[in-house]
Amino acid sequence: MTDQRQGEIFRRKVFYLPGYDPFHPRRYRELYRKEGTEQARLSGYDLSLKPKKAGGPYGWRVEATIEGRAAETDMEVLVWSDIVKGSMSETIPATYLQLFRTAWAYIGSGALFRLMRLRKGPMIAALYPIVFLLLQLGVALGLAWAGFALVAHLLHWVPGLPVAGGILWYVLYWFRKKDNKVFAWYLMHDYAYSAQYKGANPPELEARMRDFGRQIRAALSGEYDEVLVIGHSSGAHLGVSILADLLHAGLPAPRPVLSFLSLGHVVPMVSFLPEATRLRADLAWLSTRDEIAWIDVTAPGDGCAFALCDPVSVSVTPPEGKRWPLVISAAFTQTLSPARWRALRRRWFRLHFQYLCAFDNLAGNPDEYDYFRVTAGPQTLGARFKTRHPSKSRIEATVNRYRNVA
Repeated sequence: MTDQRQGEIFRRKVFYLPGYDPFHPRRYRELYRKEGTEQARLSGYDLSLKPKKAGGPYGWRVEATIEGRAAETDMEVLVWSDIVKGSMSETIPATYLQLFRTAWAYIGSGALFRLMRLRKGPMIAALYPIVFLLLQLGVALGLAWAGFALVAHLLHWVPGLPVAGGILWYVLYWFRKKDNKVFAWYLMHDYAYSAQYKGANPPELEARMRDFGRQIRAALSGEYDEVLVIGHSSGAHLGVSILADLLHAGLPAPRPVLSFLSLGHVVPMVSFLPEATRLRADLAWLSTRDEIAWIDVTAPGDGCAFALCDPVSVSVTPPEGKRWPLVISAAFTQTLSPARWRALRRRWFRLHFQYLCAFDNLAGNPDEYDYFRVTAGPQTLGARFKTRHPSKSRIEATVNRYRNVA
């Protein structure tokens, strides 16, 4: 199908693949509603959310008139938050054991030192939970020792050890309960989940990815102009493997245009590990295919992403015929007003989600990245960015030590 049928309603199916996020998918619907309404006001187009009509576990419908043409989009969230929650249910001692295993997975393999050659921001984000949890452990041990010494002095040593153990456990439990302010425990679980099999996907995640692939393939047999897969953060590397599997299996014909948008990717955190042979093979394969358009959007202002790092080229020797992804910048310092940028620049986790939010300094330029034009507008992803050149600041050097593929 094509997106050039002027006068007809453009129809799209979007599959949104979140990162390592334990929250209910309604969070993304509310974010889309709030930020889409604001972007429509700023950019002067019409956009509204309706209850979902298509199948699938969770989603919504978007009706919009953008660039003079009506469009309807069925949004669906590919949910794996239950797997995330299960991986975060570790006890306090198990979490600290995860810390040491994860640190060794990156340091012992040499991946950490190669990752440092790319961007400082993600490395700070990776080291942050390790340092923060060790500091919390130090504080807890210090308070436990003080309690032990006081009780031992007053009661002649007898109950000192039980009291110290109780203080140690309580202080660490309190830190964990307050983690929604600092995200140290959350990030530790995130990196540990990727590192537990040294870059290979855990079995339960592989099974879920196969389910996602079946859902996307079913949509490719539907009456849509475009099927758009969006992978944010850790969801980007999952999207690569899901789509590579689909292309290997063969796509139906005729079919809608198939597109892939990766946002704020952290691909090297997985692809630089020794057992990530499947991911490296999928990156190389997908980058050569003409059945798909792949646009990768990051921003130097996002300290949690590998900004402007070509996820294929930095991970594996670029294959002959490589054409994807088109690496572009969301350029927060330009697409956000100075006041808005000042308000957000130190909110690192909020900036990691800015790709899904409104930009207040687009100046009506449809060539800039606009999440709501992409997901609710009347053009396919490839058509929208067909004249866009890749960022001149992109990093394409292959610095990964492990380049073998499955």
